[in-house]
Amino acid sequence: MKKSLMIFWVCLIAFSSSLWAQSVVGFWKTVDEKTGKVQSIVAIYEYQNQCFGRIIATYGSDGDFSDSIENPKTRAPGVEGEPFYSGMDIIWNLKKKGDKYTKGNILDPDQGRVYSAEMWLHDGNLVVRGQLLFFGRNQTWLPASDIDFPQGFRKPDLAQLVPQIPKVKSRKAMRS
Repeated sequence: MKKSLMIFWVCLIAFSSSLWAQSVVGFWKTVDEKTGKVQSIVAIYEYQNQCFGRIIATYGSDGDFSDSIENPKTRAPGVEGEPFYSGMDIIWNLKKKGDKYTKGNILDPDQGRVYSAEMWLHDGNLVVRGQLLFFGRNQTWLPASDIDFPQGFRKPDLAQLVPQIPKVKSRKAMRS
């Protein structure tokens, strides 16, 4: 009887921790599909029952740390005012539906294009899908750990983030 009770508690704790691990909220590495190098770290956070994603650090083409929200350097040419990449929301208004987050948007800050977005977890990674009409593509983002951040970097408190939806440049402004 005691052995059965102990097995029950171990299974319950293991099941509970696996449910806890199913959250998309956290820090995720975006990876260049051709080179396999990290491009940025995105903080996925919840605000008023919706999910948002903010770039908090970027990496150069060599894979080395480039800038962060503490010391932004590189600007997004496709967004009005050309704000810094680090600190910019690129995902917004995703709503939870079953195991997925859907009906949101994702921004390509280089091109100034906004796509429909959805995301879900698969094997501990975050799959992010951008779509325009019937055409789209998936990216797999990897969980970021403390070693992925530069020494001394203070990760933002995700509960304190408030969305700042960027406005893209008009096509006319992009051509000039």
